[in-house]
Amino acid sequence: MPVVQVALPVPLARNFDYLLPPHLSHAVIGGRVSVPFGKRRAIGVVVAMSERSDLPLDQLKSVHEVLDTCSLYPPSLWRILQWAADYYHFPLGEVLFHAMPVLLRQGKAAEEAPLWQWLITVQGRATAPESLKRAPKQQQALAALRNRPMYRHEVNQHDISEATLQALRAKGLCELQPQPRAPQDWRESYAVNGDRLRLNTEQATAVGAIRSADDQFAAWLLAGITGSGKTEVYLSVLENILASGHQALVLVPEIGLTPQTIARFRQRFNAPVEVLHSGLNDSERLAVWLRARSGETAIVIGTRSALFTPFARLGAIIIDEEHDNSYKQQEGWRYHARDLAVFRARQENIPIVMGSATPALETLHNVQLGKYRQLNLSKRAGNATRATQLLVDLKGVKLQGGLSPMLIKKIGQHLKADNQVLLFLNRRGFSPTLLCHECGWIAECQRCDRYYTLHQHQRQLRCHHCDSQRPIPHQCPQCGSTHLVPVGLGTEQLELNLGELFPGVPLTRIDRDTTSRKGALEQQLAEVHRGGARLLVGTQMLAKGHHFPDVTLVSLLDVDGALFSADFRSAERFAQLYTQVAGRAGRAGKQGEVVLQTHHPEHPLLHTLLHQGYDAFASQALSERNSVFLPPFTSHALFRAEDHDNQQASLFLQQLRNLLEASPLKDSSFWVMGPVPALQAKRGGRYRWQLLLQHPSRAHLQRLIKTSLPLIGTLPQSRKVKWTLDIDPTES
Repeated sequence: MPVVQVALPVPLARNFDYLLPPHLSHAVIGGRVSVPFGKRRAIGVVVAMSERSDLPLDQLKSVHEVLDTCSLYPPSLWRILQWAADYYHFPLGEVLFHAMPVLLRQGKAAEEAPLWQWLITVQGRATAPESLKRAPKQQQALAALRNRPMYRHEVNQHDISEATLQALRAKGLCELQPQPRAPQDWRESYAVNGDRLRLNTEQATAVGAIRSADDQFAAWLLAGITGSGKTEVYLSVLENILASGHQALVLVPEIGLTPQTIARFRQRFNAPVEVLHSGLNDSERLAVWLRARSGETAIVIGTRSALFTPFARLGAIIIDEEHDNSYKQQEGWRYHARDLAVFRARQENIPIVMGSATPALETLHNVQLGKYRQLNLSKRAGNATRATQLLVDLKGVKLQGGLSPMLIKKIGQHLKADNQVLLFLNRRGFSPTLLCHECGWIAECQRCDRYYTLHQHQRQLRCHHCDSQRPIPHQCPQCGSTHLVPVGLGTEQLELNLGELFPGVPLTRIDRDTTSRKGALEQQLAEVHRGGARLLVGTQMLAKGHHFPDVTLVSLLDVDGALFSADFRSAERFAQLYTQVAGRAGRAGKQGEVVLQTHHPEHPLLHTLLHQGYDAFASQALSERNSVFLPPFTSHALFRAEDHDNQQASLFLQQLRNLLEASPLKDSSFWVMGPVPALQAKRGGRYRWQLLLQHPSRAHLQRLIKTSLPLIGTLPQSRKVKWTLDIDPTES
């Protein structure tokens, strides 16, 4: 019997050999099989076939069932996933399963479920509806079925219940039959809807440049200030792609950006636009995946994991807000969707457009190296003008609800002019700390050594690091006092304070707590877009990509924490966040204003951003990183280890360091830091340590890691800790 190599979703860097019985000879590489694994059955993916195995054939178990007769992955996607498993040093089985919908991982058929249809039988046709006058609902249903068949999902529209039809079925008057779906070809009716916005010179130049190379691989950075009309460039580029019968993939950083983006794409194109994100249920995700694979979908808009959607005729990839850190997966398989998207575009030989007002330093470095081509949009679209910017020094100023007197006055002025005000505070909940006024006790998560956040509305203390929660105590557990006071400001408290300062003014708070219910974000955005005076309060969700035409005042309430961080990337993240938030002001011809509250108005980063802009900051930051050998001028890999006693993890990483330094591939450019505690040294009851590797050559660092990984299992502490490897880490 032939031998098949099967990749299983297990944390082992190996595949498993199974015998393929003659009656299952239709197995294919890239298709799923059901196999025995230990005492259970498991779903795996066939990755190779041969006549031999390293194990004796009589020790091999046989495949139970073949689930697919063709590969789940197009050839280019198959190569990408194989390469990614190798580059990120992650088990191939887990990578392949990450790239398929949940229902396929569970063994469901890789085909759309048929549409079930109620049909009248010969007996039903011969039965007069009047004979059912004692059952008026059945009489109504039979009369409807005599006119035409009825799809199961349409039953309620006819005011007929499923129970009524089942009663007719029991009498032999109707039957329920599956009807195969006929594939829909959108290309036959493709059209561009409505009036297009007139492109300015820079937009037209960008569209022309991208279109000139839209039949081959090219990586474009569309660097446009906020409000410069990047989305209009995307739409114009896709007109050509779709007109040639190709599909497109559009990646957005998070679910919050999808409603607005989808609306614009659906308004523009008379073609199917689908969405893929964590808000969909498993059946919805599988349906989108299948329609993209069959070519029935023209455009898929999705978050990070949508990158692995198979397409019949992929013609372009667009990454909006390419700098955003949410494109980097931080758990499990730690891939970077932007980097893999560029690799996919190269494999598919198609263009990729990466848009941002604040490009990542890695992306700008690739432009300098000639790997990417940059297109600039330096003017705001339409008649929008650049917002004026103001620093408010908080030293010695009495704050009211977290707001300075100057800011309160400006808010009043803008609201009086019937405009909207956006207040940005990247801290959800009521207060970041709950403190005992008598003895100084602070409510702290014992599993993370971090303070609990007070959520007043739910009457809960929550840890935003491990998601544990507990009721608010009535008295201090240390001294018994009932004088427990919230310290610090969160969006929930800010909303309450603004309600008291500006009674009667509509207020919208947008953060993870207020948008968790399905459809809540869309509803809130619709209220904002109705116009009129309004206060908007929010976290990072408000900073990215949203178009608020009536917002004329934007304020960042508390940025000082970002100015003094131990993470070398914090300056870049703050510069991006500040520029993105500031860009929400004055986007529709109204003069915008940005107010930044800080205790450190003299900070050089603030001065660079306010007076010279993000480009100057990026140039300065790249020069600094080059001088101290930091990414993107060197490559990083980060080993993390966790334990319960704060001893084994550091021991394991020290043994690992010794192993790496003994490697024959170690040279004078190889640098190791650690073991050291992680920036968040404890999370979820586990102590966290890390070991950072650095080398100016990415290829050399990859070789060194690849030769060392098989030896890690020989280290004495390797089985006593949970360890992970993060290639090109973005978080410490």
